Amino acid sequence: MVPLAALLAALVALGRATPAWLAGMGVAGGAAGIAFLLHLAFPVLPLLTVAVALGMIVAQIPALRPLLDGPLKAGLSLSARRLLRIGIVLLGLKLSLVDIAGLGVVTIIAIVLVVILTFGVTLLLGRMLGLPGYQPLLIAAGFSICGASAVGAMSAVTRAKDSESATPIALVTLCGTLAIALLPLARIPLGFDATEFGTWVGLSVHDVGQVVATAQIAGPVALAAAVVVKLTRVLTLAPMVAIVGAVERRRTSLSSSSAVDAGTTKRPPIVPLFVLGFLAAVLVRTVVPLPGGVLEVADVLQTVLLATALFALGTGIRFAELARTGWKALIVGLGSWVFIAALSVVAVWVTTRS
Repeated sequence: MVPLAALLAALVALGRATPAWLAGMGVAGGAAGIAFLLHLAFPVLPLLTVAVALGMIVAQIPALRPLLDGPLKAGLSLSARRLLRIGIVLLGLKLSLVDIAGLGVVTIIAIVLVVILTFGVTLLLGRMLGLPGYQPLLIAAGFSICGASAVGAMSAVTRAKDSESATPIALVTLCGTLAIALLPLARIPLGFDATEFGTWVGLSVHDVGQVVATAQIAGPVALAAAVVVKLTRVLTLAPMVAIVGAVERRRTSLSSSSAVDAGTTKRPPIVPLFVLGFLAAVLVRTVVPLPGGVLEVADVLQTVLLATALFALGTGIRFAELARTGWKALIVGLGSWVFIAALSVVAVWVTTRS
């Protein structure tokens, strides 16, 4: 197999004659292709997790950093933001309100409570430990809702710096990967059948790809339960982003009202356009009988866009900086992971055994 560095070097050389944004986007797209090949070779590894991990690995190579922070930066930033948002919109086509209704009222309430409690506890812990900027909020979103996609969505509505997103993305990637190995081992001691295990995985694991990789170990019944529960968790992204957007808009308005140039301050939208697009996609999937071919194409496109975006996000992570400043964030991430796993066990017992 051709070394990763050689492939990336070839992609960079090919992109030198193209516009700055296109070169960076081309590298990110090529890396997404490499991630797909690795996923095919090792199916247990979720594609999106591999894409993030590749970005993180590339970012640690000293010879490539001048390219990542120079001529490729514009395209990588565009991929990390715009392509991620389009991918989130297409993610809505995976979810039907009919599937959610089939879970039952008790299970839906349990999912919402798990999301709210995990978000609140993680946010509080992050602020208690003094994490800087929007890091507590981004970690809370990533662990409670849908991993790196939620981090990107919250970053967009808060306009957080790329450096503030790096640590949360690294943490959800780490903990989601650990879940693939550790949750199946805990199934037998907990006494979960296939449906209960799938529900637990859907409630507690972060990215959709990590959920699939973890649940499929217990068979198709567990996988089906996990995907429906997980996608219902994903649906909570819209109201959570809307609430944060409203709070940020009010905070920006209050801070700008006392500034001399208050009229030039741009306030964030209450509900970003891509969140409205996600909700519209959910409604389309619910009320329009889309052909299977259309859904398959949308699924492939959504996966490609998210893999490209997550690689780009991964290139912003520097392990040396995390080692100097990230131990508190690591405590918050691991604490949130343990909390949501334990809380989800209780939720499974309540919803399936009551």
